Amino acid sequence: MLAKRIIPCLDVTDGQTVKGVNFASLQTVGDPVELGAKYAAEGADELVYLDISATVEGRRTFVDLVARVARRIDIPFTVGGGIASVDDAARLLDAGADKVTVNSAAVARPELIGEIAQRYGAQFVVVAIDARRTPEGWRVTTHGGRRLTGRDLFDWAAEAVDRGAGEVLFTSMDNDGTRAGYPCETYARLADRVPVPVIASGGAGTARHIADVLTAGKADAALAASIFHYGTLPLPVLKRELKSMNINVRI
Repeated sequence: MLAKRIIPCLDVTDGQTVKGVNFASLQTVGDPVELGAKYAAEGADELVYLDISATVEGRRTFVDLVARVARRIDIPFTVGGGIASVDDAARLLDAGADKVTVNSAAVARPELIGEIAQRYGAQFVVVAIDARRTPEGWRVTTHGGRRLTGRDLFDWAAEAVDRGAGEVLFTSMDNDGTRAGYPCETYARLADRVPVPVIASGGAGTARHIADVLTAGKADAALAASIFHYGTLPLPVLKRELKSMNINVRI
């Protein structure tokens, strides 16, 4: 059985790592290159860097950052944020990223997924989905969770995979940054719906939360930010606790 992956996530703006709750009230938590190197040394399986800057200058800064990260760490890392074309993806992959993640632009123009997959392969494309509960069910949001769409989470994930996505990264907007746990039933349903790995994001607060989403939630990987950035649950401690719960993780 494949080992479950633990993936720290670093949201980056103006060259700094930030973190908030429900994608708001952002606070600076450190240098993204140094933090990434620290997490790699502590046993992270992969890293995710998301550019949340909105300016053209921010995009250029992020490409430079990706090149610096690639020189510094020796584990796979995925990058995303504002990727709206094959050329956008190419700049980041050429800078040293192992995978790219697409989100809002893919919702607006789903053909983007296939265009990147056709050029680089499905294994290079992660579709990130931010969704929240509504009276009609789980609905996809875009633009950092600020815009609610009519798309159903499960239908959109299935379409994204059909178009060439090699992984699905689902963030529960209701749980993001709360450290209150993941909606495991939703992850299990998603994992049953798509034939590619599912990465769980949004809500990690304890080792038990992560263990639950990797077992009951059927996720292949757990992504977290706050517990690592604030030292609540250091990676080595988390992995030892998961091992003690019979979760297959790399130590």
